Amino acid sequence: MGRWRPKGKPASKYITPEGYRRLNEELQRLWKEERPPITKSVQEAAAQGDRSENAEYIYGKKQLREIDRRIRFLSKRLDGMTVVDRPPEDPGKVFFGAWVELEDDDGKLETYRLVGPDEAVGSDGLISIDAPLARALLGKRVDDEARVRTPTGERCLYINRIWYGRP
Repeated sequence: MGRWRPKGKPASKYITPEGYRRLNEELQRLWKEERPPITKSVQEAAAQGDRSENAEYIYGKKQLREIDRRIRFLSKRLDGMTVVDRPPEDPGKVFFGAWVELEDDDGKLETYRLVGPDEAVGSDGLISIDAPLARALLGKRVDDEARVRTPTGERCLYINRIWYGRP
């Protein structure tokens, strides 16, 4: 099977200031801290002669390719980003960057923040603006109902609270 994959829907180009800072710090760390020592070790391994059987050289080149791939991705991604650093004109509606407290039919409360796809990592309550739940919440107000289709069936969630800024 080849590596070709069909092109997916492009990810949103929005990011919060915190997310931009984090990605930019990763880019600077890769470029200034991680790449130079690996480059030096590859140069030293190359100076030893036959490169075809030199494990240090082969492994170092592989590491460099991985770092360079990530650097290229971050550079391109950060260049095209729009940093959303102000709350919307209508803070009573759910838009990008909003914190939303949801309640399900059982009374269970969940809190999420709508962020860019590059920020929604792990389970910190951050969800991508491209996620089905976020799409269902966009434009809603407090006491509105959002219906989301999940693998286990449709979920009905009620919006209890919306706020922007720090929780």
